[in-house]
Amino acid sequence: MLDRLECMRLFARIVELGSFTAAADDLSLPRATVTHAIKRLETRLGTQLLQRTTRRVSTTRDGEAYYGHCLRLLAELDAVEGDFRDAALQPRGRLRVDLPPPLARLLLAPALPAFLARYPQIELDIGSRERFIDLLREGVDCVLRLGELGDSGMVGRRVAMLAQASVASADYVRRHGLPGSLAALREGHQAVNWASPTSGHVEPLEFMVGRKRQVVNLPGRVTVSGIEAYHGCCEAGLGIAQIPRFRVAAALASGQLREILPAHPPPPLPMSVLYLPQRHMPARLRVFIDWLAELASSQR
Repeated sequence: MLDRLECMRLFARIVELGSFTAAADDLSLPRATVTHAIKRLETRLGTQLLQRTTRRVSTTRDGEAYYGHCLRLLAELDAVEGDFRDAALQPRGRLRVDLPPPLARLLLAPALPAFLARYPQIELDIGSRERFIDLLREGVDCVLRLGELGDSGMVGRRVAMLAQASVASADYVRRHGLPGSLAALREGHQAVNWASPTSGHVEPLEFMVGRKRQVVNLPGRVTVSGIEAYHGCCEAGLGIAQIPRFRVAAALASGQLREILPAHPPPPLPMSVLYLPQRHMPARLRVFIDWLAELASSQR
């Protein structure tokens, strides 16, 4: 018979995996034990926590609230126990993180061998999406995001200000030329328009003139809201784009892309780690965030 903490861990795992069977396999428990434990839990609480369909298990409203309490209590318990372990014990456990595809491929992945060598008892589960992530609902420990942060209810730690570059394809430059000034840029040039994925607002190009930002609105026949499409349209010669320098460094070196007005670069782009407020941060999350800050600082 499972105790209350074990039942809470079991319930949380069912919610995250959406399946009694998957949770039983993950925790190496008999399916009958899992079913019986959840029935006892619902009886003790006096409410239905899970709704079962032929394809998936989902939470009721009470189940969603209980799941949030479980995560907070279990996280605090893990953190408290971790604080009392031997100080020499290295951070351990599985860490679920999420970040946009370009950051995952070009920034995180090449540096991961060094992180895993430094912390051999940490395992990473990496998601790579550009959409909003509900950390509590999806069981994600932290997300790495670019741009200014909105009011999400999460804790945000800015880890870097990334240098950006205004770029266009070599074919675009052959057809339109390289502008020598912001005034020349406004004459006959086009942009790949970037629309905010959250607001849909089309953002203008921005250039630093000394310490001041100067906005330039250019016409553009293509508007995108995903970074891969934005980069791809620029490479296809559809207009000028402003992209973090680490992402276009190889293309600039090869000549595939040309930099536009390097004396007036775009403003640097904030990069932040977001995570849920918690009284005791697990050691594995703390060292991962610190490592991300080290990594990001090298990309400025």
